[in-house]
Amino acid sequence: MNRYEELLGEAAAEGISIDENYPFSGKTCGLYVDNNIALSSSLNTTEEKACVLAEELGHHHTSIGNIVDLTSSGNRKQERQARVWAYNKQIGLEGLIRAYEHRCTDRHETARYLEVTEEFLQEALDYYCGKYGTGTIADGYYIMFIPNLMIGKIDFSL
Repeated sequence: MNRYEELLGEAAAEGISIDENYPFSGKTCGLYVDNNIALSSSLNTTEEKACVLAEELGHHHTSIGNIVDLTSSGNRKQERQARVWAYNKQIGLEGLIRAYEHRCTDRHETARYLEVTEEFLQEALDYYCGKYGTGTIADGYYIMFIPNLMIGKIDFSL
C-alpha cells in the first residue's frame, strides 16, 4: 500500500469523504469543507495526490471556519498550520532518518522514498531549517539542513 492509499484509509476511518477528480479552475489543487475533501483532477501522480491530501487532512485537524480568504493573517496562519501538519505527517525528522538509513543520497531519492514531490520535500526542509536552524539532533542522528541536507549517526561511544 502506498502513502496515498494509506492517507485515503485514514480519511475514511475519520469519516472524511474524498472526491479524487474535482474539476477546479485555476491553481487550486485541494479543498477541505465539513469532512469532505476535493482533490483536483489535474493532479497526475500519487505523490502529488498524497501531498495535497495530507495538507487537506491537516486542515481537518488544525483549521477552524472558512479560511479561503488569504488576505486575512489569521487565515494565512491556519493555512500554514495545515501545511506544517502535512510536512510532519509525510516527512518529519523521522522520515528523513529513514530515508538516510535506506541509503538515499540526494533529494530526488529522498522524495521518491518518502513518496512526496521534490517541491514538497524542499518546502518541508525550508520549514525545518527555519524551525531548527542549520541543523538538529533527533534519535541519535544529526540532521543538517544548510548548506545541503546531510544526515549522520552520532557515535556516543567516543
